[in-house]
Amino acid sequence: MPRFEQETYLPFARDDVFAWYTRPGALTRLVPPFAGEVLEEPVDGPVDGAISRLSLTLPTLLGTGADAAAGMLGTVLPGRIPRRVTWVSRHEDFRPGHGFTDVMVSGPMRSWRHEREFHDDGPGTVLHETITYEMPAAPRLPGPVRRRIHRVFEAELRRIIDHRAHQSVQDLAFHQSTGHLASQQRERRSHLDSDTEDATPGPQVVAVSGASGMIGTQVCALLGGAGLEVRRLVRGAGTDPDDPAEIRWDPDSGLLDEEALADVDVVIHLAGHPLAARFTEEHKRKVRASRVDGTTLIADALARLEAAQPRGRTLISSSAIGWYGATPDDRTQQAEMLTEDLRCGTDFLAEACRAWEESARRAESSGVRVVTVRTGIVQSPSGGALQQMLPLFAAGLGGPLGTSQWQSWISLDDVAALIVHLALTPAARGPVNAVAPEPVTARDYARTLGAVLRRPSAVPVPRFGPKLLLGAQGARELVMADQRVSADKALELGYAFRHHTLAEGLRHVLGR
Repeated sequence: MPRFEQETYLPFARDDVFAWYTRPGALTRLVPPFAGEVLEEPVDGPVDGAISRLSLTLPTLLGTGADAAAGMLGTVLPGRIPRRVTWVSRHEDFRPGHGFTDVMVSGPMRSWRHEREFHDDGPGTVLHETITYEMPAAPRLPGPVRRRIHRVFEAELRRIIDHRAHQSVQDLAFHQSTGHLASQQRERRSHLDSDTEDATPGPQVVAVSGASGMIGTQVCALLGGAGLEVRRLVRGAGTDPDDPAEIRWDPDSGLLDEEALADVDVVIHLAGHPLAARFTEEHKRKVRASRVDGTTLIADALARLEAAQPRGRTLISSSAIGWYGATPDDRTQQAEMLTEDLRCGTDFLAEACRAWEESARRAESSGVRVVTVRTGIVQSPSGGALQQMLPLFAAGLGGPLGTSQWQSWISLDDVAALIVHLALTPAARGPVNAVAPEPVTARDYARTLGAVLRRPSAVPVPRFGPKLLLGAQGARELVMADQRVSADKALELGYAFRHHTLAEGLRHVLGR
Protein backbone atom coordinates (compact mmCIF):
# COMPACT_ATOMS: atom_id res chain seq x y z
CA MET A 1 0.00 0.00 0.00
CA PRO A 2 1.49 3.42 -0.97
CA ARG A 3 2.78 5.58 1.89
CA PHE A 4 3.25 9.37 1.73
CA GLU A 5 5.14 11.28 4.44
CA GLN A 6 5.93 14.95 4.93
CA GLU A 7 7.23 17.11 7.76
CA THR A 8 6.38 20.77 8.31
CA TYR A 9 8.15 23.12 10.72
CA LEU A 10 5.87 25.63 12.43
CA PRO A 11 7.63 28.37 14.46
CA PHE A 12 5.19 28.20 17.38
CA ALA A 13 5.03 26.16 20.59
CA ARG A 14 3.52 22.70 20.27
CA ASP A 15 0.67 23.44 22.70
CA ASP A 16 -0.34 26.49 20.64
CA VAL A 17 -0.14 24.60 17.34
CA PHE A 18 -2.13 21.62 18.61
CA ALA A 19 -4.75 23.86 20.24
CA TRP A 20 -5.26 25.73 16.96
CA TYR A 21 -5.50 22.51 14.94
CA THR A 22 -8.28 21.26 17.21
CA ARG A 23 -10.31 24.48 17.54
CA PRO A 24 -13.56 25.11 15.64
CA GLY A 25 -12.83 26.37 12.14
CA ALA A 26 -9.36 24.85 11.80
CA LEU A 27 -10.45 22.32 9.18
CA THR A 28 -12.16 25.08 7.18
CA ARG A 29 -8.98 27.14 7.27
CA LEU A 30 -6.87 24.15 6.21
CA VAL A 31 -8.89 23.02 3.19
CA PRO A 32 -7.52 24.97 0.19
CA PRO A 33 -10.09 26.88 -1.88
CA PHE A 34 -8.80 25.12 -4.99
CA ALA A 35 -9.41 21.69 -3.42
CA GLY A 36 -12.99 22.00 -2.15
CA GLU A 37 -14.82 23.01 1.00
CA VAL A 38 -15.88 21.74 4.41
CA LEU A 39 -19.48 20.59 4.71
CA GLU A 40 -19.26 19.53 8.35
CA GLU A 41 -16.47 19.63 10.87
CA PRO A 42 -16.34 18.12 14.36
CA VAL A 43 -17.95 20.36 16.97
CA ASP A 44 -15.50 19.29 19.69
CA GLY A 45 -12.44 18.89 17.48
CA PRO A 46 -10.96 15.70 15.98
CA VAL A 47 -11.63 13.54 19.05
CA ASP A 48 -12.19 9.80 18.78
CA GLY A 49 -15.35 9.01 16.84
CA ALA A 50 -15.90 12.54 15.49
CA ILE A 51 -16.94 12.88 11.84
CA SER A 52 -15.97 15.43 9.20
CA ARG A 53 -17.46 15.80 5.71
CA LEU A 54 -15.73 17.50 2.79
CA SER A 55 -16.73 18.34 -0.76
CA LEU A 56 -13.68 17.91 -3.00
CA THR A 57 -12.89 19.09 -6.51
CA LEU A 58 -11.11 17.00 -9.08
CA PRO A 59 -7.31 17.41 -8.93
CA THR A 60 -5.12 19.64 -11.14
CA LEU A 61 -5.91 22.97 -12.80
CA LEU A 62 -8.47 21.37 -15.11
CA GLY A 63 -10.40 20.17 -12.06
CA THR A 64 -10.27 23.63 -10.49
CA GLY A 65 -11.38 25.22 -13.76
CA ALA A 66 -14.26 22.78 -14.19
CA ASP A 67 -15.38 23.38 -10.62
CA ALA A 68 -15.25 27.15 -11.16
CA ALA A 69 -17.33 26.82 -14.33
CA ALA A 70 -19.96 24.75 -12.55
CA GLY A 71 -20.02 27.19 -9.65
CA MET A 72 -20.42 30.17 -11.98
CA LEU A 73 -23.23 28.49 -13.95
CA GLY A 74 -24.92 27.63 -10.68
CA THR A 75 -25.35 31.33 -9.94
CA VAL A 76 -27.28 31.99 -13.14
CA LEU A 77 -29.07 28.68 -13.82
CA PRO A 78 -31.77 27.12 -11.65
CA GLY A 79 -30.88 24.12 -9.50
CA ARG A 80 -27.50 22.82 -8.38
CA ILE A 81 -24.92 21.49 -10.81
CA PRO A 82 -23.09 18.41 -9.42
CA ARG A 83 -19.38 19.13 -9.52
CA ARG A 84 -17.67 17.61 -6.48
CA VAL A 85 -17.06 14.36 -4.63
CA THR A 86 -18.09 13.96 -0.99
CA TRP A 87 -15.47 12.66 1.44
CA VAL A 88 -16.42 11.50 4.95
CA SER A 89 -13.76 10.87 7.60
CA ARG A 90 -13.85 9.43 11.11
CA HIS A 91 -11.29 10.72 13.61
CA GLU A 92 -9.47 8.41 16.00
CA ASP A 93 -6.28 7.98 18.06
CA PHE A 94 -6.74 11.44 19.60
CA ARG A 95 -3.86 12.22 21.98
CA PRO A 96 -4.12 15.75 23.46
CA GLY A 97 -1.11 17.82 22.53
CA HIS A 98 0.48 15.07 20.48
CA GLY A 99 -1.60 13.82 17.57
CA PHE A 100 -4.74 12.50 15.92
CA THR A 101 -5.74 10.45 12.90
CA ASP A 102 -8.53 10.46 10.35
CA VAL A 103 -9.73 7.47 8.36
CA MET A 104 -11.90 7.70 5.26
CA VAL A 105 -15.36 6.24 5.85
CA SER A 106 -16.69 6.98 2.37
CA GLY A 107 -15.19 8.68 -0.64
CA PRO A 108 -13.32 8.15 -3.90
CA MET A 109 -10.36 6.19 -2.48
CA ARG A 110 -10.16 2.45 -1.91
CA SER A 111 -8.64 3.22 1.52
CA TRP A 112 -7.13 6.23 3.32
CA ARG A 113 -5.50 6.81 6.70
CA HIS A 114 -3.96 10.19 7.64
CA GLU A 115 -1.87 10.32 10.83
CA ARG A 116 -0.59 13.59 12.36
CA GLU A 117 2.15 13.75 15.00
CA PHE A 118 3.18 17.00 16.72
CA HIS A 119 6.73 17.14 18.12
CA ASP A 120 8.70 19.81 19.97
CA ASP A 121 11.60 21.27 17.98
CA GLY A 122 13.27 23.97 20.06
CA PRO A 123 10.86 26.88 20.31
CA GLY A 124 8.81 25.51 17.42
CA THR A 125 6.90 22.43 16.35
CA VAL A 126 7.39 19.76 13.71
CA LEU A 127 4.19 18.34 12.27
CA HIS A 128 4.85 14.89 10.85
CA GLU A 129 2.12 13.59 8.53
CA THR A 130 1.85 10.02 7.30
CA ILE A 131 -0.76 9.05 4.71
CA THR A 132 -1.31 5.45 3.67
CA TYR A 133 -3.75 5.04 0.83
CA GLU A 134 -4.93 2.87 -2.00
CA MET A 135 -6.36 4.20 -5.24
CA PRO A 136 -9.56 2.74 -6.69
CA ALA A 137 -8.83 -0.09 -9.12
CA ALA A 138 -5.07 0.42 -8.59
CA PRO A 139 -4.25 -3.27 -7.96
CA ARG A 140 -5.58 -4.17 -11.42
CA LEU A 141 -3.51 -1.57 -13.30
CA PRO A 142 -0.16 -2.30 -14.97
CA GLY A 143 2.84 -1.34 -12.84
CA PRO A 144 4.04 1.65 -14.95
CA VAL A 145 0.53 3.10 -15.13
CA ARG A 146 0.01 2.64 -11.39
CA ARG A 147 3.32 4.35 -10.59
CA ARG A 148 2.47 7.25 -12.89
CA ILE A 149 -0.93 7.75 -11.23
CA HIS A 150 0.71 7.67 -7.80
CA ARG A 151 3.24 10.32 -8.84
CA VAL A 152 0.49 12.65 -10.06
CA PHE A 153 -1.62 11.99 -6.99
CA GLU A 154 1.24 12.61 -4.57
CA ALA A 155 2.16 15.82 -6.38
CA GLU A 156 -1.41 16.97 -5.68
CA LEU A 157 -1.07 15.88 -2.05
CA ARG A 158 2.13 17.90 -1.73
CA ARG A 159 0.38 20.91 -3.25
CA ILE A 160 -2.39 20.68 -0.66
CA ILE A 161 -0.08 20.10 2.29
CA ASP A 162 2.18 23.00 1.25
CA HIS A 163 -0.90 25.24 1.19
CA ARG A 164 -1.88 23.99 4.65
CA ALA A 165 1.61 24.66 6.01
CA HIS A 166 1.55 28.24 4.75
CA GLN A 167 -1.98 28.72 6.05
CA SER A 168 -1.04 27.36 9.48
CA VAL A 169 1.89 29.75 9.86
CA GLN A 170 -0.14 32.73 8.66
CA ASP A 171 -3.11 32.03 10.94
CA LEU A 172 -0.99 31.30 14.00
CA ALA A 173 0.98 34.51 13.41
CA PHE A 174 -2.29 36.42 13.06
CA HIS A 175 -3.65 35.00 16.32
CA GLN A 176 -0.34 35.77 18.02
CA SER A 177 -0.54 39.40 16.85
CA THR A 178 -4.03 39.77 18.36
CA GLY A 179 -3.16 37.94 21.58
CA HIS A 180 -5.27 34.86 20.84
CA LEU A 181 -2.82 31.98 20.92
CA ALA A 182 -3.85 29.41 23.52
CA SER A 183 -0.84 30.24 25.71
CA GLN A 184 -1.62 33.96 25.58
CA GLN A 185 -5.21 33.33 26.60
CA ARG A 186 -4.09 31.15 29.51
CA GLU A 187 -1.74 33.92 30.66
CA ARG A 188 -4.54 36.48 30.36
CA ARG A 189 -6.84 34.31 32.46
CA SER A 190 -4.18 33.95 35.12
CA HIS A 191 -3.82 37.75 35.22
CA LEU A 192 -7.58 38.08 35.61
CA ASP A 193 -7.55 35.57 38.45
CA SER A 194 -4.90 37.67 40.21
CA ASP A 195 -6.89 40.92 39.59
CA THR A 196 -4.21 42.45 37.39
CA GLU A 197 -5.49 45.84 36.23
CA ASP A 198 -4.39 45.69 32.59
CA ALA A 199 -5.84 42.24 31.93
CA THR A 200 -9.24 43.40 30.64
CA PRO A 201 -10.40 40.79 28.12
CA GLY A 202 -11.37 41.78 24.59
CA PRO A 203 -14.45 40.53 22.75
CA GLN A 204 -15.48 37.01 23.72
CA VAL A 205 -18.73 36.48 21.78
CA VAL A 206 -19.12 37.42 18.11
CA ALA A 207 -22.28 37.10 16.01
CA VAL A 208 -22.00 36.83 12.21
CA SER A 209 -24.63 37.33 9.53
CA GLY A 210 -23.94 35.88 6.09
CA ALA A 211 -21.94 33.20 7.92
CA SER A 212 -22.39 30.59 5.19
CA GLY A 213 -21.14 32.85 2.39
CA MET A 214 -17.69 32.76 0.83
CA ILE A 215 -16.28 35.46 3.16
CA GLY A 216 -18.47 34.65 6.17
CA THR A 217 -17.32 31.01 6.25
CA GLN A 218 -13.68 32.10 6.56
CA VAL A 219 -14.48 34.85 9.07
CA CYS A 220 -16.25 32.34 11.34
CA ALA A 221 -13.33 29.90 11.01
CA LEU A 222 -10.81 32.60 11.94
CA LEU A 223 -12.89 33.62 14.95
CA GLY A 224 -13.09 30.00 16.05
CA GLY A 225 -9.33 29.68 15.62
CA ALA A 226 -8.94 32.67 17.95
CA GLY A 227 -10.87 30.82 20.64
CA LEU A 228 -13.87 33.15 20.43
CA GLU A 229 -17.47 32.02 20.69
CA VAL A 230 -19.22 32.37 17.33
CA ARG A 231 -22.98 32.69 16.90
CA ARG A 232 -24.53 32.69 13.45
CA LEU A 233 -27.51 34.83 12.51
CA VAL A 234 -29.76 32.38 10.67
CA ARG A 235 -33.19 32.48 9.13
CA GLY A 236 -35.74 30.02 7.78
CA ALA A 237 -37.45 26.85 8.88
CA GLY A 238 -34.15 24.99 9.29
CA THR A 239 -33.09 26.96 12.35
CA ASP A 240 -32.98 25.34 15.77
CA PRO A 241 -34.41 27.66 18.46
CA ASP A 242 -32.60 25.65 21.14
CA ASP A 243 -29.16 25.90 19.52
CA PRO A 244 -27.12 28.50 21.48
CA ALA A 245 -24.83 28.97 18.46
CA GLU A 246 -27.71 30.36 16.36
CA ILE A 247 -29.53 33.68 16.58
CA ARG A 248 -32.79 33.80 14.67
CA TRP A 249 -33.54 36.75 12.44
CA ASP A 250 -35.58 37.61 9.38
CA PRO A 251 -34.74 41.02 7.92
CA ASP A 252 -37.62 40.78 5.44
CA SER A 253 -40.07 40.64 8.34
CA GLY A 254 -38.08 42.90 10.66
CA LEU A 255 -37.53 40.08 13.20
CA LEU A 256 -34.40 39.67 15.33
CA ASP A 257 -34.00 37.82 18.62
CA GLU A 258 -32.58 40.66 20.71
CA GLU A 259 -32.45 38.53 23.83
CA ALA A 260 -30.01 36.16 22.14
CA LEU A 261 -27.99 39.19 21.00
CA ALA A 262 -27.75 40.75 24.47
CA ASP A 263 -24.42 39.18 25.52
CA VAL A 264 -22.77 39.51 22.10
CA ASP A 265 -19.73 41.82 22.05
CA VAL A 266 -19.33 42.19 18.27
CA VAL A 267 -21.69 41.74 15.34
CA ILE A 268 -20.05 41.17 11.95
CA HIS A 269 -22.76 41.84 9.37
CA LEU A 270 -22.01 40.37 5.92
CA ALA A 271 -25.45 39.32 4.64
CA GLY A 272 -26.92 40.80 1.47
CA HIS A 273 -28.56 39.82 -1.80
CA PRO A 274 -25.90 38.68 -4.34
CA LEU A 275 -24.76 41.36 -6.79
CA ALA A 276 -23.94 39.06 -9.69
CA ALA A 277 -27.13 39.11 -11.77
CA ARG A 278 -28.69 41.25 -14.48
CA PHE A 279 -29.23 44.76 -13.16
CA THR A 280 -32.99 44.77 -13.62
CA GLU A 281 -35.09 47.13 -11.51
CA GLU A 282 -36.21 44.18 -9.38
CA HIS A 283 -32.63 43.01 -8.84
CA LYS A 284 -31.49 46.49 -7.86
CA ARG A 285 -34.39 46.79 -5.43
CA LYS A 286 -33.39 43.51 -3.76
CA VAL A 287 -29.73 44.53 -3.60
CA ARG A 288 -30.51 47.82 -1.90
CA ALA A 289 -33.31 46.60 0.37
CA SER A 290 -31.39 43.54 1.61
CA ARG A 291 -28.49 45.72 2.66
CA VAL A 292 -30.38 48.66 4.12
CA ASP A 293 -33.17 46.73 5.86
CA GLY A 294 -30.92 44.08 7.39
CA THR A 295 -28.31 46.60 8.53
CA THR A 296 -30.96 48.90 10.03
CA LEU A 297 -32.46 45.98 11.94
CA ILE A 298 -29.11 45.00 13.46
CA ALA A 299 -27.92 48.57 14.12
CA ASP A 300 -31.12 49.57 15.91
CA ALA A 301 -31.08 46.42 18.03
CA LEU A 302 -27.46 47.01 19.07
CA ALA A 303 -28.21 50.66 19.84
CA ARG A 304 -31.10 49.69 22.15
CA LEU A 305 -29.01 47.03 23.90
CA GLU A 306 -26.05 49.37 24.37
CA ALA A 307 -28.27 52.16 25.70
CA ALA A 308 -29.89 49.79 28.20
CA GLN A 309 -26.70 47.98 29.26
CA PRO A 310 -23.40 49.46 28.03
CA ARG A 311 -20.67 46.92 27.29
CA GLY A 312 -18.71 48.59 24.48
CA ARG A 313 -20.41 46.73 21.64
CA THR A 314 -19.08 46.82 18.08
CA LEU A 315 -20.75 46.57 14.67
CA ILE A 316 -18.56 45.60 11.71
CA SER A 317 -20.75 46.10 8.65
CA SER A 318 -19.86 45.11 5.12
CA SER A 319 -19.81 47.72 2.36
CA ALA A 320 -18.01 47.91 -0.99
CA ILE A 321 -15.65 50.06 -3.03
CA GLY A 322 -18.69 50.70 -5.20
CA TRP A 323 -19.07 53.65 -2.78
CA TYR A 324 -16.67 55.66 -4.94
CA GLY A 325 -18.52 55.25 -8.23
CA ALA A 326 -17.52 52.92 -11.04
CA THR A 327 -15.63 55.47 -13.17
CA PRO A 328 -14.24 58.99 -12.83
CA ASP A 329 -17.46 60.26 -14.45
CA ASP A 330 -19.44 58.73 -11.56
CA ARG A 331 -17.47 60.52 -8.84
CA THR A 332 -18.18 63.79 -7.10
CA GLN A 333 -14.46 64.26 -6.33
CA GLN A 334 -11.49 63.43 -8.53
CA ALA A 335 -8.48 61.78 -6.89
CA GLU A 336 -5.57 59.64 -8.03
CA MET A 337 -6.17 57.24 -5.12
CA LEU A 338 -9.60 56.65 -3.62
CA THR A 339 -9.47 57.14 0.15
CA GLU A 340 -12.10 56.77 2.85
CA ASP A 341 -12.64 60.53 3.27
CA LEU A 342 -14.03 60.99 -0.27
CA ARG A 343 -17.75 61.52 -0.84
CA CYS A 344 -19.72 58.71 -2.46
CA GLY A 345 -20.23 58.51 -6.20
CA THR A 346 -23.39 59.04 -8.23
CA ASP A 347 -24.23 55.67 -9.81
CA PHE A 348 -26.49 52.92 -8.44
CA LEU A 349 -23.91 50.98 -6.44
CA ALA A 350 -22.51 54.18 -4.91
CA GLU A 351 -25.96 55.25 -3.75
CA ALA A 352 -26.67 51.76 -2.40
CA CYS A 353 -23.39 51.82 -0.45
CA ARG A 354 -24.23 55.27 0.95
CA ALA A 355 -27.59 54.07 2.26
CA TRP A 356 -25.97 50.85 3.50
CA GLU A 357 -23.33 52.70 5.54
CA GLU A 358 -25.81 55.25 6.87
CA SER A 359 -27.90 52.37 8.20
CA ALA A 360 -24.90 51.00 10.11
CA ARG A 361 -24.04 54.40 11.60
CA ARG A 362 -27.45 54.54 13.31
CA ALA A 363 -25.89 52.53 16.15
CA GLU A 364 -23.20 55.14 16.88
CA SER A 365 -25.58 57.44 18.78
CA SER A 366 -25.77 54.88 21.61
CA GLY A 367 -22.01 54.39 21.81
CA VAL A 368 -21.64 51.36 19.55
CA ARG A 369 -18.30 51.34 17.69
CA VAL A 370 -19.14 51.08 13.98
CA VAL A 371 -16.78 50.09 11.16
CA THR A 372 -17.91 49.82 7.53
CA VAL A 373 -15.67 47.59 5.42
CA ARG A 374 -15.47 48.70 1.78
CA THR A 375 -14.53 45.44 0.11
CA GLY A 376 -12.72 45.25 -3.21
CA ILE A 377 -12.59 42.42 -5.76
CA VAL A 378 -12.17 39.28 -3.63
CA GLN A 379 -9.89 36.63 -5.13
CA SER A 380 -11.03 33.03 -4.72
CA PRO A 381 -11.80 30.21 -7.16
CA SER A 382 -14.97 29.57 -5.13
CA GLY A 383 -16.70 32.81 -6.13
CA GLY A 384 -16.52 36.28 -7.60
CA ALA A 385 -14.48 37.53 -10.55
CA LEU A 386 -11.74 34.90 -10.35
CA GLN A 387 -14.26 32.06 -10.46
CA GLN A 388 -15.75 33.58 -13.61
CA MET A 389 -12.37 33.92 -15.35
CA LEU A 390 -10.81 30.59 -14.38
CA PRO A 391 -12.61 28.35 -16.88
CA LEU A 392 -11.42 30.41 -19.86
CA PHE A 393 -7.84 30.65 -18.57
CA ALA A 394 -7.71 26.94 -17.71
CA ALA A 395 -8.72 26.21 -21.30
CA GLY A 396 -6.03 28.56 -22.64
CA LEU A 397 -8.57 31.14 -23.85
CA GLY A 398 -8.14 33.77 -21.14
CA GLY A 399 -7.56 37.45 -21.62
CA PRO A 400 -8.19 40.88 -20.11
CA LEU A 401 -11.58 42.37 -19.28
CA GLY A 402 -10.65 45.86 -20.42
CA THR A 403 -7.22 47.46 -20.55
CA SER A 404 -6.16 50.37 -18.35
CA GLN A 405 -8.94 50.55 -15.76
CA TRP A 406 -7.76 49.95 -12.20
CA GLN A 407 -8.87 46.85 -10.33
CA SER A 408 -8.57 46.96 -6.54
CA TRP A 409 -8.40 43.34 -5.46
CA ILE A 410 -7.94 41.50 -2.15
CA SER A 411 -7.36 37.81 -1.39
CA LEU A 412 -10.05 35.85 0.42
CA ASP A 413 -7.70 35.27 3.36
CA ASP A 414 -6.88 38.96 3.66
CA VAL A 415 -10.48 40.20 3.57
CA ALA A 416 -11.50 37.67 6.23
CA ALA A 417 -8.50 38.40 8.44
CA LEU A 418 -8.90 42.18 8.03
CA ILE A 419 -12.54 41.95 9.14
CA VAL A 420 -11.52 40.00 12.25
CA HIS A 421 -8.65 42.44 12.87
CA LEU A 422 -11.07 45.39 12.76
CA ALA A 423 -13.40 43.57 15.16
CA LEU A 424 -10.52 43.17 17.63
CA THR A 425 -9.02 46.67 17.19
CA PRO A 426 -10.73 49.32 19.39
CA ALA A 427 -9.14 52.16 17.41
CA ALA A 428 -10.88 51.09 14.19
CA ARG A 429 -13.88 53.29 13.38
CA GLY A 430 -15.70 54.49 10.29
CA PRO A 431 -15.06 53.27 6.74
CA VAL A 432 -12.02 51.09 5.98
CA ASN A 433 -11.08 49.98 2.47
CA ALA A 434 -10.57 46.21 2.24
CA VAL A 435 -8.18 46.15 -0.72
CA ALA A 436 -4.59 45.01 -1.16
CA PRO A 437 -1.84 47.66 -1.14
CA GLU A 438 -1.02 47.14 -4.84
CA PRO A 439 -3.98 47.47 -7.26
CA VAL A 440 -3.45 46.47 -10.89
CA THR A 441 -4.85 47.40 -14.28
CA ALA A 442 -7.18 45.02 -16.09
CA ARG A 443 -4.41 44.19 -18.58
CA ASP A 444 -1.92 43.44 -15.80
CA TYR A 445 -4.50 41.32 -13.96
CA ALA A 446 -4.88 39.06 -16.99
CA ARG A 447 -1.12 38.86 -17.53
CA THR A 448 -0.54 37.93 -13.88
CA LEU A 449 -3.29 35.29 -13.82
CA GLY A 450 -1.97 33.80 -17.05
CA ALA A 451 1.58 33.69 -15.65
CA VAL A 452 0.45 32.03 -12.40
CA LEU A 453 -1.54 29.41 -14.31
CA ARG A 454 1.09 29.08 -17.07
CA ARG A 455 -1.56 29.84 -19.65
CA PRO A 456 -1.83 32.46 -22.41
CA SER A 457 -3.64 35.69 -21.56
CA ALA A 458 -3.80 37.60 -24.82
CA VAL A 459 -7.38 37.01 -26.01
CA PRO A 460 -9.50 40.00 -24.89
CA VAL A 461 -12.87 39.09 -23.41
CA PRO A 462 -15.57 40.64 -25.63
CA ARG A 463 -17.57 43.29 -23.81
CA PHE A 464 -20.83 41.71 -24.87
CA GLY A 465 -20.05 38.69 -22.65
CA PRO A 466 -20.47 40.48 -19.29
CA LYS A 467 -23.41 42.43 -20.74
CA LEU A 468 -25.23 39.20 -21.53
CA LEU A 469 -24.93 38.08 -17.90
CA LEU A 470 -25.27 41.39 -16.06
CA GLY A 471 -26.88 43.79 -18.49
CA ALA A 472 -25.21 47.02 -19.64
CA GLN A 473 -25.43 48.74 -16.24
CA GLY A 474 -24.24 45.71 -14.28
CA ALA A 475 -21.29 45.16 -16.63
CA ARG A 476 -20.33 48.84 -16.38
CA GLU A 477 -20.55 49.10 -12.58
CA LEU A 478 -19.09 45.70 -11.72
CA VAL A 479 -16.89 44.26 -14.46
CA MET A 480 -15.61 47.41 -16.18
CA ALA A 481 -15.26 49.58 -13.05
CA ASP A 482 -12.15 51.76 -12.83
CA GLN A 483 -11.29 52.14 -9.11
CA ARG A 484 -7.78 52.67 -7.75
CA VAL A 485 -8.43 52.34 -4.02
CA SER A 486 -6.01 53.03 -1.16
CA ALA A 487 -5.20 50.47 1.56
CA ASP A 488 -3.40 53.04 3.75
CA LYS A 489 -6.00 53.17 6.53
CA ALA A 490 -5.96 49.40 7.02
CA LEU A 491 -2.16 49.55 7.25
CA GLU A 492 -2.31 52.45 9.72
CA LEU A 493 -4.65 50.39 11.89
CA GLY A 494 -1.94 47.75 12.14
CA TYR A 495 -3.19 45.15 9.71
CA ALA A 496 -0.36 43.11 8.15
CA PHE A 497 -1.41 41.99 4.68
CA ARG A 498 -0.64 38.38 3.81
CA HIS A 499 -0.66 39.07 0.07
CA HIS A 500 0.64 42.43 -1.09
CA THR A 501 0.92 41.54 -4.76
CA LEU A 502 -1.65 39.92 -7.01
CA ALA A 503 0.78 37.14 -7.94
CA GLU A 504 1.17 36.20 -4.25
CA GLY A 505 -2.57 36.14 -3.70
CA LEU A 506 -3.34 34.11 -6.81
CA ARG A 507 -0.61 31.55 -6.14
CA HIS A 508 -2.00 30.98 -2.66
CA VAL A 509 -5.69 30.59 -3.55
CA LEU A 510 -4.90 28.51 -6.65
CA GLY A 511 -2.09 26.41 -5.17
CA ARG A 512 0.34 27.26 -7.94
